[in-house]
Amino acid sequence: MKDLNKTKGKKVAIFDIDGTIFRSSLLIELVNELIKEKIFSPKVSDIYADAHEAWLNRRDSYEKYIMAVVSAFEQNIQKISHKDFIRISKKIITSQQNHVYRYTRDLVKELKKKNYYILAISHSPKEILDEFCGGLGFSKVYGRIYETNQKGKFTGGTMYLDLISDKAKILKRAVEKENLTLAGSIGVGDSESDIAFLKLVERPICFNPNNKLYKYAKSHKWEVVVERKDVVYHLK
Repeated sequence: MKDLNKTKGKKVAIFDIDGTIFRSSLLIELVNELIKEKIFSPKVSDIYADAHEAWLNRRDSYEKYIMAVVSAFEQNIQKISHKDFIRISKKIITSQQNHVYRYTRDLVKELKKKNYYILAISHSPKEILDEFCGGLGFSKVYGRIYETNQKGKFTGGTMYLDLISDKAKILKRAVEKENLTLAGSIGVGDSESDIAFLKLVERPICFNPNNKLYKYAKSHKWEVVVERKDVVYHLK
């Protein structure tokens, strides 16, 4: 394997998307819209209702809530038209493209000017990520790819699950394929699932981190940035 920290090659910046750039979750917005348009049954929300309530009342974690939404989505995607899926993804991005955090939005712009290769790694469906990230100038997007059949309907299967479940593996793959370097690299994430790729970059930034990532960041002296309302805090 070649040296990923070689000095030749374009510098890379890696961003998680949900909760890091987008001020919500693209998957949550997608599931809500699928229910609203009656493509999903209203009963689908029952799968994550308790987890949502527990998170709102700060009795349990956001991670449990989002995993319940993922479960609801994956249990009900089978036989849904890919055409409808794309249409709804475009609809969401049209209305919510600018629902972003100022700090990370401006960081992407700054790094693009410096000729960085801007990489998005997320567990949201790739179709909606492509719509969202394309408008922000990302170079490449990695997200979950759900299998479709010859009739253009989802089968319920998830492709390349072993790769998409490991953000560090994705980063290494992108560096190899795109002739990039981790020298001078930057990574931005918001939860413990991002630690694996943040450990690989020269400048890890923990943006609005959850408790597990915050504790890890403090113990490893990583940069912590918090944006609340119109104020950005750099925590020591």
